Amino acid sequence: MTETAPKTAAEFFRFLDSLDISHSTKTHPPVFTVAESESLRDAIPGGHTKNLFVKDKKDQYFVLTVEERATVDLKTVHKVIGATSRVSFGRPEKLMEYLGVVPGAVTVFGAFNDAGGNVTFVLDEELMKHDVINGHPLSNDATTSIGRDDLVRFLEATGHTPLVLKVTD
Repeated sequence: MTETAPKTAAEFFRFLDSLDISHSTKTHPPVFTVAESESLRDAIPGGHTKNLFVKDKKDQYFVLTVEERATVDLKTVHKVIGATSRVSFGRPEKLMEYLGVVPGAVTVFGAFNDAGGNVTFVLDEELMKHDVINGHPLSNDATTSIGRDDLVRFLEATGHTPLVLKVTD
C-alpha cells in the first residue's frame, strides 16, 4: 500500500473554489480544545464545531460533527448512527491515514482526504440549524467558515453523503 501525503489547506481551498463554494478562513494560534477556541467566537460568527473520530467493533469509522458545547453519549450514540456496537475513539494512526489530520485537529473537512470512503460523516441536527458552520481546514491553526448547505455539497463532492441526525443530548 502506498501512503499518499495528506492534502493541504491550499488544495482544500482550491477544491471549494472549484465547487463555487464561498468560504472564509481566519488564522489563529493552534487550538486543541473547545475551551481554547472559545476566545475566537467574537471574531468568527456561526456554528462552531466539535468533531469526534470514533469507531465500532467492526472498524467502521465515523466523524460526529456537533456544536462545540454539545454533549454526545458515547454509550448510546451507536444506535443513532448505525454502528454495530458501542463506539470508542479511533486511533491517531487511522485519523492520519483516513483524514490526514492529527489529534486536536479532527474536522469535518477531513473528508477531503478520505478518498477511500472509510469514514461516515454525521452532522448533528442542532448544528445544522446554523446558517454558517465553522471547522478547521485540516489543521488547528485556522478556522474556515462555510454555509450549511455548502458543507453538505462539499461532503457529497468528496463522495460522502452525510447523515444528518440528532446525536447530542
